[in-house]
Amino acid sequence: MPNGFDIPIPFLNTSFHIYFYGIMIMLGVIAAAFLVSAEAKRHGQNPEALWDMLFWIVIAGIVGARIWHILTPPPSMIAQGITTQYYLTHPLLMLDIRNGGLGIPGAVFGGALAMWVYTRRKKLNFATWLDLTAPGLALAQAIGRWGNFFNQELYGAPTNLPWKIYIDPAHRLHGFESVAYYHPLFLYECLWNLANMAILLWVTHRFSDHLRKGDIFLGYLVLYPLGRFLLDFLRLDASRLAGINANQTLSAIVAVVAIGVLVWRHRPTRLIKSNAF
Repeated sequence: MPNGFDIPIPFLNTSFHIYFYGIMIMLGVIAAAFLVSAEAKRHGQNPEALWDMLFWIVIAGIVGARIWHILTPPPSMIAQGITTQYYLTHPLLMLDIRNGGLGIPGAVFGGALAMWVYTRRKKLNFATWLDLTAPGLALAQAIGRWGNFFNQELYGAPTNLPWKIYIDPAHRLHGFESVAYYHPLFLYECLWNLANMAILLWVTHRFSDHLRKGDIFLGYLVLYPLGRFLLDFLRLDASRLAGINANQTLSAIVAVVAIGVLVWRHRPTRLIKSNAF
């Protein structure tokens, strides 16, 4: 399966390769931006603020995603000698994202950091914009995951289920060279993210009178990590730190903390005190 296509440049007698991975990421960003813009308008916020900060959020998100990958390379890359230490001694390789190598946790952190800087400078409410962005973030992830399909990566354990996906021999992991069909893990995560988006939008519209600023983003920090935690049980090439599945462990921690914060924010005593005023 091709991972992209070439655009010829006649006057240079060469061609420029376009990767489907990058196309899917950009489509996800564009779709998310329009959704967030619509939500901002519906909630009385200026949609232009989103378009102004979008460039910085995307750049910071890519940088954060790349840093997370560099710190947590998967076993298949470590087996090839591409470790964190290797990246540090080959800095130019850090910039090569043409064949993947982006981590969602880093993307979320980097994008949120850029948004915090922007909203602080423009005197906007950071928590409000986190809430507006959360459903769009889930949508962007759902679309972006199809980049993994074209790269034939992020597939799960071997399976014979009707929706199994064929993986070319060149993209099979060590020890699975003779296995042709696998769980389409990227598809599972895509569907989970679409459900995440739908739930967040429904909660936003249905319970707007009961929500506090930041609740929707906290909901995202419960739903996405929960799905990632469960799906990582099927993942064959999970990144590890000290022998522990890095993304799965982080997902569990984030989800538990987010649930705790939501419960604390909406505890009965707090509501009673709020109503007293």
